[in-house]
Amino acid sequence: MPVATQATVKSLTPEEVAGIGGRVVLSNAYHLYLRPGVQTVSSLGGLHGFMRWPGPILTDSGGFQAFSMGSLRKVTDAGIRFRSHLDGSEHHFTPELATMNQVGLGADIIMCFDQCIAYGASERQVRQAMERTHRWAAQCHRVHRDSGAWPGRALFGIVQGGTFSHLRDESTQAITAIPFDGYAVGGLAVGEDKEQLYGFTGQVAAQLPQDKPRYLMGVGSPEDLVEGVARGIDMFDCALPTRVARNGAMFTPDGRVDVTKRRFAEQHGPVDEECDCYACANYSAAYVHHLFRAKEILGLRLASTHNLRFVLRLMERIREAILEERFTSFSREFLDRYRPTDETARQEQKLRWLQERGT
Repeated sequence: MPVATQATVKSLTPEEVAGIGGRVVLSNAYHLYLRPGVQTVSSLGGLHGFMRWPGPILTDSGGFQAFSMGSLRKVTDAGIRFRSHLDGSEHHFTPELATMNQVGLGADIIMCFDQCIAYGASERQVRQAMERTHRWAAQCHRVHRDSGAWPGRALFGIVQGGTFSHLRDESTQAITAIPFDGYAVGGLAVGEDKEQLYGFTGQVAAQLPQDKPRYLMGVGSPEDLVEGVARGIDMFDCALPTRVARNGAMFTPDGRVDVTKRRFAEQHGPVDEECDCYACANYSAAYVHHLFRAKEILGLRLASTHNLRFVLRLMERIREAILEERFTSFSREFLDRYRPTDETARQEQKLRWLQERGT
């Protein structure tokens, strides 16, 4: 799912996102609650009318954003009290408010309010957050049913448990005991290594109902999509494709490349000869390189279009391979060729991000 945090996929119009294959987008209830406000969005036709997006919209509850605010927030059994990053005003998110915010925004898929916890937390801290997430999940389910939003709008539960295998099992059992419309694997991609990411994803997915969607939250690198599907995941979201695109990083079948580097300055062909996106069909790598060097907005628009098309097309190819019963060979061929970014650098970047937020 392309990420439209504040009711927009950065630099692209909704029509462009749909044109490159986007069918569902993710918006964030925390950001939209603060600005422009749930009531404003609701009065303008809900998110669909507000942003003119015709397809389904999934909203994140805001739990992860509250987690990432570090010292600006305080968590209790009642909810999360935090100060706005915009003006310092104080707010209090409860399971009830977080659910009704998403109902008010008109989301098609609503996420339960959960407590995400930092990688490296103690087992006691992880258990406390997990058990709180379970209590909040039951409250979210009740509020969602009482609101009249169901069955037209789905509600997904979220499995937590950190990097403790027995807690992941316990959380999976607790969350699947509640009849949600879909289930998400949360609390990953927050600092753990890839082996742990894939291991816990597979462990949880294997225990989730097979007749309901399974969603791995906050994960979107090309190699992670293939590895996630191999472990039973159906849905993904991540701001990574557009975020790295704005810095000149573009996906190719061989891995991510930096189009701002000198080696692209005179490349006549597109960045990716195998890509069918608008950027690759119409412009040379040399031109995209020039746009970034000249700091032209078109450069980041073209790179964002390309990266989103790359991951959406990858998912299309995965679906085709599954239907044709050749996913195993497809995944092996893709992973043998695609070279992920350096794992050490990725870990260091994530840890810096966490430290900056005091988490």
